[in-house]
Amino acid sequence: MDKQTSQPGRHLTPDPSAQIEHQPEDAQGRRKWFTLDFTPLRESREFRLLYLGQSITFFGSMMTFVALPWQVFQLTKSSFAVGMLGVVEFIAVLIMGFVGGALADYLDRRLMVRITEAALAIGSIVLIINARLAHPRLWILFACAAVFAALTALQRPSLEALIPRIVKPEQMPAVAALQAFRGSIAMIGGPAVGGLLVVTFGPALAFSVDLSTFVVSLIALTLMKAVPPPLEADRPGLKSIVEGLRYARSRQELLGTYLVDMNAMFFGIPMALFPAIAESYGGASVGFLYAAPAVGSLVMSVMLGWTNRVQRHGLAVGIAAACWGLAIIAFGFAGHLWLALICLAVAGASDMISGVFRMIIWNQTIPDRLRGRLAGIELISYHTGPMLGNAESGIVASFFSLRTTVVSGGILCVVGTALLLLGLPGFRTYDGRAGLLQKQEEEERAI
Repeated sequence: MDKQTSQPGRHLTPDPSAQIEHQPEDAQGRRKWFTLDFTPLRESREFRLLYLGQSITFFGSMMTFVALPWQVFQLTKSSFAVGMLGVVEFIAVLIMGFVGGALADYLDRRLMVRITEAALAIGSIVLIINARLAHPRLWILFACAAVFAALTALQRPSLEALIPRIVKPEQMPAVAALQAFRGSIAMIGGPAVGGLLVVTFGPALAFSVDLSTFVVSLIALTLMKAVPPPLEADRPGLKSIVEGLRYARSRQELLGTYLVDMNAMFFGIPMALFPAIAESYGGASVGFLYAAPAVGSLVMSVMLGWTNRVQRHGLAVGIAAACWGLAIIAFGFAGHLWLALICLAVAGASDMISGVFRMIIWNQTIPDRLRGRLAGIELISYHTGPMLGNAESGIVASFFSLRTTVVSGGILCVVGTALLLLGLPGFRTYDGRAGLLQKQEEEERAI
């Protein structure tokens, strides 16, 4: 980590034009719109270690992401029960998300990630033991889901707040694309392999592979240098949490990223229904249904060079969220597995675009002293939608058909996105160049 990026509040944001000029070029000097920029990995040793460790552990987590709800469905044969996993996860995230954000602004962020990573590994051991019982306990699955969600809520703010400290601000579009690419690989391979393992060998093996990935992640985190809190760090407490909430509320571009994503995921995420939908396509297809959105995300992640040339980040988020809803509507009407997978892939590509621009807004505008607390709010926003959305899907599916549940959710996603764009003009008209300048001014005042 060089001196410039290791001192909180000491590196000044460069000219916003650097966001464009940083694009990779080919031998003739032409900018490549459809390639990944590996500059952050080349220039930052700390980012390389973090990227490697999180890539491997996320792959394992995606296996558990499929195996745990699959096991719940096999024990209960109820989509409602699968949806209730989202409820217990939401409660845990809501309680611990603000705590994790406050701690991320006060403690060594790398240390926070290491501690929570080790605790998550212990949780995987519990899942393995339970899966090997003659009669696995349903309550243990729900308890583990809640604990995993709570630990994630403690970890993610520190993990997200690490990135602006170890890479340069003008490299955030490249970092967003690299993380999106990594996530897509894991979300394709993890669910696909996990689905095949749980159907063929049972969930214990999937949980065991997940456990092994934590070892690699912990080694990478240990090799990283310490990342001390900002010099002007606020002591964790209700006052510091309220300060973060007030800052988020004061900026429509931030509110828009939270609310648009929550709306899209609450109404338009049908993942709790995948185990039931897979029954009509053959049980092993459950892994492919979970993996299909990530296929679209992967394809889009290697075509993100154009994002450096887009400055209307808020509008881009809104358009992408609406496209997600339209793809989910089409998925609801798909009658063949291949067509359903294509629709989910299109949805995943749209979600990728939304996620990249949301990350750019967050990391290029929020001052370092508040980054952890705002990361806690981000975590609550992007976990609340899917968790409550899974519960909503499970509840609606208990009264209506699977198709009605999926299609109605997609329609409400599109309508809600349009209303939010109209109601938040600051989000709709947000310009990334102005955001960079505002962050520069705020960090200059903090010196």
